[in-house]
Amino acid sequence: MKLGYIDFLNCFPFYFHMFEKEPIEDVSIIPGYPGQLNKMLTDQELDMSPVSSATCADIQDNIFILPEFCLSSVGYVGSVTLACKAPIEDLNNKKIGVTNASHTSAVLLKILLKKYFNAEPVYIATGPRPLLDGLDAVLLIGNDALVKSSEPVPYIYDLGDMWMRKTGFPVVFALFAVRKDVADQYEDKINKVLSSYRKSLDSLAKSKEDVISKAREKYPDIIYDIDRYYNRLKFDFTHDLKRALMVYFSEAAEMGLIKSVSELIFLP
Repeated sequence: MKLGYIDFLNCFPFYFHMFEKEPIEDVSIIPGYPGQLNKMLTDQELDMSPVSSATCADIQDNIFILPEFCLSSVGYVGSVTLACKAPIEDLNNKKIGVTNASHTSAVLLKILLKKYFNAEPVYIATGPRPLLDGLDAVLLIGNDALVKSSEPVPYIYDLGDMWMRKTGFPVVFALFAVRKDVADQYEDKINKVLSSYRKSLDSLAKSKEDVISKAREKYPDIIYDIDRYYNRLKFDFTHDLKRALMVYFSEAAEMGLIKSVSELIFLP
């Protein structure tokens, strides 16, 4: 079975047990940016993976969502940011670089600017970790937002915090999904992955320094306080977060940015 891994600090707590304690036989872990994993799952090159929430909406007919887990923040998180040369209120008709590493955050940005700042910028697709050179603002996600900037940035906005302030809801950035057509075939391996995720999150709760130490080794260029970062993330897909996700889906679908979602279809 091919299992995706978002190669970012935020996803590491789910894979700590697999990486450091007990690999799962016949499960190949494929690392990548969220955008890469989204495409691979869509193209049936992965069987199971964390996946951008926005992409889940677009491929909802082909996947089951895992009901237990997510990658979410309640308010400020630090790893989904808009770096700007000018205040966010002045971005109408400006050029914004949008990293192809993300989907949920790109949609989030477009909703915020259109609905709450009456701004319609020119969005320019970029690779990961875009620079401000020739642009008025850039969207940064994951580790790319947590490393030292190579250029001065006059204004930085945290989109998780901004969404919470504008809507009153947290952001669910990613879900975990299994392709429907392989769910029965890989039932045993899926259950082993789920068990490993649970053990990993248990380690985060009970042996946090061990997890943080290994995370530092894996991502040495992170300048952010990892302990504080993990405190700000939410990994359990609670009822409140499921409700918040449906609000995001509704806002995004209303603007034509994703397919409409009437309900979440979970792994049986």
